[in-house]
Amino acid sequence: MKVVILGCGRVGAELAMMLERANHTVSIIDSSSESFLRIDPHFKGQKIVGNGVDEEVLKRAGLETADAFAAVTNGDNRNIMASQIAKEIFQVPKVVCRIYDPIRQSTYRTLGLDAFSPTIIGAEVLFNALNGQATDSAQLAQKLQERIVENIGQKAEEKG
Repeated sequence: MKVVILGCGRVGAELAMMLERANHTVSIIDSSSESFLRIDPHFKGQKIVGNGVDEEVLKRAGLETADAFAAVTNGDNRNIMASQIAKEIFQVPKVVCRIYDPIRQSTYRTLGLDAFSPTIIGAEVLFNALNGQATDSAQLAQKLQERIVENIGQKAEEKG
């Protein structure tokens, strides 16, 4: 599967390495070349410096032939805009968008955007831990990461 990631912060860098270890082809975009220092030096994917809402930058990253796109910058508006471009203009089969604001998340989900909010996820993990429903929060976080990667893969397979 070919995946394009927008944002090479902690989440984007980790996601890129997880996908690469799972034998996927990965391109990652960030506006700062320094962000790529977060990625393992042995990363084989493509690193692109540029604005993730610029169609030419997205084309250089291979979005025209991508199976999936993940927008994980720190800016909700940028993530939403880039995700809509990926979905509507480039017709990427699986688009995932991180949105911090829980209200925006539910709004964009109703519009068909696959959005998740780390604010809600974090609160759920803490709630479960406080209520004795979780034996290990690290284990819950790992399961969540696996579910996200699996979800990206399943949606890309639906395209093929």
